[in-house]
Amino acid sequence: MTALILDGRALAKTLREELRAEIQVFVQTTGVAPSLAVVKIAGDPASERYTRTIRKGCEEIGIVFYDHTLPPDTTQAVLEETLHALSFDRAVHGILLHLPLPPGFDASRAIAQIDPHKDVDGVHPYNAGLLAIGQPGMIPNTPAGGMELLLRNNIPIKGQRATVVGRSVVVGKPMALLLLQEHATVTIAHSRTRDLAAVVREADIVVAATGKPGLITGDMVKPGAVVVDFGVNVLEDGRIVGDVDFASVAEVASAITPVPGGTGPVTNVMLLRNVLRAARWQGLGVRG
Repeated sequence: MTALILDGRALAKTLREELRAEIQVFVQTTGVAPSLAVVKIAGDPASERYTRTIRKGCEEIGIVFYDHTLPPDTTQAVLEETLHALSFDRAVHGILLHLPLPPGFDASRAIAQIDPHKDVDGVHPYNAGLLAIGQPGMIPNTPAGGMELLLRNNIPIKGQRATVVGRSVVVGKPMALLLLQEHATVTIAHSRTRDLAAVVREADIVVAATGKPGLITGDMVKPGAVVVDFGVNVLEDGRIVGDVDFASVAEVASAITPVPGGTGPVTNVMLLRNVLRAARWQGLGVRG
């Protein structure tokens, strides 16, 4: 069996075109362009690269981009004041706090200063609660992108057994909740799970989100299973690989996301879609 490749780059291109058209209608209707403010602390090259990627994505589809880069010696109080001010700034529809923060900062306290309706990363406890009870809110972009790949490729989810390997609050747990909303029967596996291979082998849909390269191998996957790999791991030789051993798993799976080129490109578009959603909510007078 040779797996269908769930091509994130191709889907991201389609989604961007759809989103560009939606934004044009929004601007024509309201006279206002959606806007995103990225808040980060200077000094992290990876953060700088990510910011450039997001800025480019915004400019391509008509979202106004604001860069709030704070100096390396910024204090927790200044960071919180910045986020608080942006939350009450009517010119800003979405706020993205670049995580993780440098050592010494309290991310939970910082996130609490973000208006939940501007929380385009879906990390505020308010949005986590809405997701848990199945109500509309801001969904974390990475799992939202994974679900988009499944849905757009017509992967059956209802009634399927899904195993999510990883329990992070930004990927594993929300992905499990999203699968539940689509009526899958969901198991969450993690570092304390006994006989991980046996648990994974029962699944029709396998989701890997652990940050451990090659953790899921071909002999752990049931023939015909669908595999979604959220892992992004840089090896010593510079290669980027996922949490799934792609070569062996692709021989038994019916569909699989590659790394790179799978969930990653769609994640960024989900962020931009949340910006438009935030602008729409605020246009209706929604306030957190």
